[in-house]
Amino acid sequence: MAIDAATVKKVASLARIREPDERLETLAAELNGILAWIEQLNEVDTEGVEPMTSVVDAKLPLREDVVSEPGDSVRILANAPKAARGFFIVPKVVE
Repeated sequence: MAIDAATVKKVASLARIREPDERLETLAAELNGILAWIEQLNEVDTEGVEPMTSVVDAKLPLREDVVSEPGDSVRILANAPKAARGFFIVPKVVE
């Protein structure tokens, strides 16, 4: 897939990025170079390779799942800037 100046201009417009017309050809060439590099990944043989989430085979340590006594709410709420009836009061963030 080749990217031309018109495509760069359209994508820049959709992304609300203002680019001067004289820079569009340069950006198109850079993006085509990036896409060519990405196309090289299709040449890599991944047959038989299991998907992974990390390059290091590590397991996360798990804690014991035990029931514990709840914290002292009076002590916990003492650090809160505002509290009422055992709850934190936070600013409204949704209109």
